[in-house]
Amino acid sequence: MGRELTFHIFRYDPEDPDSIPHTDIFIMEEKENMTLFIALTQIREEQDPSLQFDFCCRAGICGSCAMVINGRPGLACKTLTRELPKEITLMPLPVFKLIADLSVDTGAWFRAMNEKVGSWIHTSKKFDPSAREERMDNALAEEIYELERCVECGCCVAACGTANMREDFVGAVAMNRIARFMMDPRDERTEDEYFEVIGTDEGIFGCMGLLACEDVCPKNIPLQDQLGILRRKMGWNTVKHLFRFGSS
Repeated sequence: MGRELTFHIFRYDPEDPDSIPHTDIFIMEEKENMTLFIALTQIREEQDPSLQFDFCCRAGICGSCAMVINGRPGLACKTLTRELPKEITLMPLPVFKLIADLSVDTGAWFRAMNEKVGSWIHTSKKFDPSAREERMDNALAEEIYELERCVECGCCVAACGTANMREDFVGAVAMNRIARFMMDPRDERTEDEYFEVIGTDEGIFGCMGLLACEDVCPKNIPLQDQLGILRRKMGWNTVKHLFRFGSS
């Protein structure tokens, strides 16, 4: 027999005027290689069909099942119950709009963030479907791919001290996106244009450097490396502007 697990799960439906935030307790036997996703599915199927949480791929690719697991943001589908104590507390991700229980609306936040930072290749070239694809150095392509592995789960945002205090902070995920486009030779934005996007306290200078974003990233993206690089680039851009202003 496996361990007896006790789940303390946050429950609240903001659309129900009679709903009050609280935690419900569910007890179940641990199975071999059980993930939190499997456990939650079993709870919903066998104990409480009203329990709300998100899932899609079950393989750590879609990012839908992100939640706070014993105080730490993570993916339910990648978290094995054997890695946790017998008492497991599950809460919804902060920062994002709560839908109900463990389900939050990350989509609206990420859409607004991507629009705010212009998260697409900016080019004056017209698309020609008959033209050959532009070649890129393999090493550079691999560097870009390393940053493209983000699944927009929201864990880094939920763990970010600044994002939890300020709604206008774009978060490490946005700066990772900008770092990706700054590497891309197809993007024609200048350093000044990038500075206008993230060279403020809403962007790179609002980061407190607590390292939580990289600590909780389920894809192990080197977020702190990129944040450090961006801070230096944006800081140097500021210095150049100061010298330019002083010489005029």
